[in-house]
Amino acid sequence: MLGKVFKAYDVRAIVPKPLTERLAWQIGYGAAMYLRESAQKAGFDDPMMRHLAVGRDPRPTSPLLAEMLIEGIQAAGVSVIDLGVVDTPMVYFAVNHLACAGGIQVTASHNPVKYNGFKFCGMKGRPIGTGTGLESIRDEAALVDPDRVDAGSGRSEARDLWDNYAARLHALLKEEAPNGLDAERGRPLKVVIDASNGSAGAMVPRVFDGIKGLEIIPLNFEHGDGHFAHEPNPLVESNLDSLRAVVTDQGADFGVCFDGDADRCVVVDELGRTVGGDLLTAWLAETILERHPGASIIYDLRSSRIVPERIVELGGTPVPSRVGHVFMKAALAEHSAVFGGELSGHFYFSDMFGADSGARAFVSVLGALARSSGPLSEQVDRLRVYAQSGEVNFQNAEIEDTLLGLRKTYSDAEFGEMDGLSIDTGDWWANIRASNTEPLLRLNVEAADEETVAAALAELGRFLGKRVKH
Repeated sequence: MLGKVFKAYDVRAIVPKPLTERLAWQIGYGAAMYLRESAQKAGFDDPMMRHLAVGRDPRPTSPLLAEMLIEGIQAAGVSVIDLGVVDTPMVYFAVNHLACAGGIQVTASHNPVKYNGFKFCGMKGRPIGTGTGLESIRDEAALVDPDRVDAGSGRSEARDLWDNYAARLHALLKEEAPNGLDAERGRPLKVVIDASNGSAGAMVPRVFDGIKGLEIIPLNFEHGDGHFAHEPNPLVESNLDSLRAVVTDQGADFGVCFDGDADRCVVVDELGRTVGGDLLTAWLAETILERHPGASIIYDLRSSRIVPERIVELGGTPVPSRVGHVFMKAALAEHSAVFGGELSGHFYFSDMFGADSGARAFVSVLGALARSSGPLSEQVDRLRVYAQSGEVNFQNAEIEDTLLGLRKTYSDAEFGEMDGLSIDTGDWWANIRASNTEPLLRLNVEAADEETVAAALAELGRFLGKRVKH
C-alpha cells in the first residue's frame, strides 16, 4: 500500500483505502526516524531538534489521520508540537520559529474531499520530495510493524502560534505598504477571499482581521460538514465563478482564491478576470526589486516571456526553474533569490524561509496595489504582451518517443531540456512536459498573437496525442 500513496512530492491518496490509519502511523514513524537522524547528522543536538511540528487542514479525515501520524512519531521517540488546523505555510513557519527537526502537514492540498495525505519538510522548512528524502521516509515506514513497537517516549504538546505568525506577516505588510491601507495616508482596499472550505478559513481571520483599511468579504470559510462548495483547486476556472461574481457585485478591488491548504493562491482583478501566475510574478517583481535592487527572481520556465524581460528591465536577474516546489525552493536557495513564482499559484519568498505561502503572496499583492494609483486590471494589462494557450493536456503513452520525434520535426528550432522539452521556432515557443502522475503530456504555447498560438496548437496537437478536455 505504501507504494500507492507515495507520490513525487508528498503522500496523497483516497481515505480509507489505500490511505489507512495504520499507514498514517507507519508514515509518522518513518518520518520521525528520518528527520531525527538528519538533524543528528547535521550536528544539531538542541532539545527542539527532537520535535516535529504537525498541522492539518480541515478535511473530515484529517483529525484521525493526524492522531495516528502523531502516535507513530511518538513511538519513534520524537515529540510533537501540535499546531491544530493551520495552513501549510504555518508548518514551515513553526519549524523555523521553534527550530524543530522538521514538520508534517496533513492535507491533500487541492484534491477532492475524499483524498488526504501528508506534506513533509526538514530543518528550516527545507522541502522533502523524491530525491530529497521522501524515499527514505517510505523505506523507514515499510520496515516498521506497529504491532511490535511500544508506545515510545515522544510527547505531544498543543501550541498556538497564530499571534507569532500574524506578527511576522503584519511586519512584512508594513514593509510592502509603508503608508498603510487606511484612508488617512494610504489606499483602503476591499478584497473578496474564497477559502475553498480549506485552511484559509482558519488562517485569514487569525491573521488579517482587524487590519485598518482592509475590508475582507469572506467566501466559503465554513468547515466541518465534509462538503466543499467547489473543489479546492483555484487553477480550474469554473472554481473561480463564485469569486468572480462576488468581486464584481461588491465592487471589490480584487479577489483571491486559496487552495485547500492555502500554500497557493490565484488572483482575479476587479473585472473578475484571472491574473495568471506568471503575470502576477512580473507585476510583483516591480515592487520587490524596488526594495531589493538587482536581486535574483526565480520563475517557472513555462511562464510568459514578459516575466524575464520585465525583470531585466527592472535591473533584476531572472532565473528559470523546473516546475514544482522542490525545484523552485532549491533554485531560490542556490541563487539567493528574494522571490519566485509559478503558474500554479505558488509564490516563494526568502523572507518566509523560502517557502511557498499563499498568505505571504496575499500580503505582496496588497502592498503592491496599495502603492499604485490605478486598478489591478490596468497594472496587469500592460504585461499582457504575448498570446498564451494556457496549459493543454494530451493523453500519451509514448512520451519519450514523442519528444524525440518533436526534436526531429523541428530540427531548426532552439531546444531546452530543463523540464521536458522547450522549443523556440522563432514564430512561437512552447514547453512540453510529462505529468508526474498520469500518462499525459502538458503543453504551453506562446506567440506574438492569438492566430499564431492557434496554428501552433493545431500543429503540435498532431504529434502529442488525444487532447484532454476539462
